[in-house]
Amino acid sequence: MKALIASDIHGNLEYMQKLDKICEKEKFDKIILLGDLLHNYYYYNQAEENGVASLLNKRANITISVVGNCDRDYEIDKLLFPVVNEIDKIDLDEHSFFITHGHLNYKYRYLLDDNYAFVGHTHIYDLSDKHINPGSVGLPRNHNESTCLIYNNHILSIISLDTGEILAKKCLK
Repeated sequence: MKALIASDIHGNLEYMQKLDKICEKEKFDKIILLGDLLHNYYYYNQAEENGVASLLNKRANITISVVGNCDRDYEIDKLLFPVVNEIDKIDLDEHSFFITHGHLNYKYRYLLDDNYAFVGHTHIYDLSDKHINPGSVGLPRNHNESTCLIYNNHILSIISLDTGEILAKKCLK
């Protein structure tokens, strides 16, 4: 199983195009999005938002997302794949992961504490514990690069969208 996990695109068309190139190259079985897909809270640009939605919809048949704190209903309506509310559970090979944006972790602490989870929201990538954060595609923080996460054969790799370089790696076996 090969999967892309990405979060916090925030309508950034330039970096969504870089993410799309990775999707074309890697041929993922599944795409998991952790919310905050289209809305950019610094500025509103409908053309960029529509461009991001169009690129995301290219792979709607293999994509699932959870809703983020910046996602709006009228934006979600542009997407052709399921956007589930708050939290869900998925399997990659024999590993189970909760998926959530992360802004409501306090509500789900009883589920998340002892389980693997893909969590967005902080805009900072992190593979250090069971709560795995892919960082942010569109608005990285703390001088981090724009990043995504690739799961391939039990290995998690944080990828720079600027250089394609692996910034961090973790094996789940």
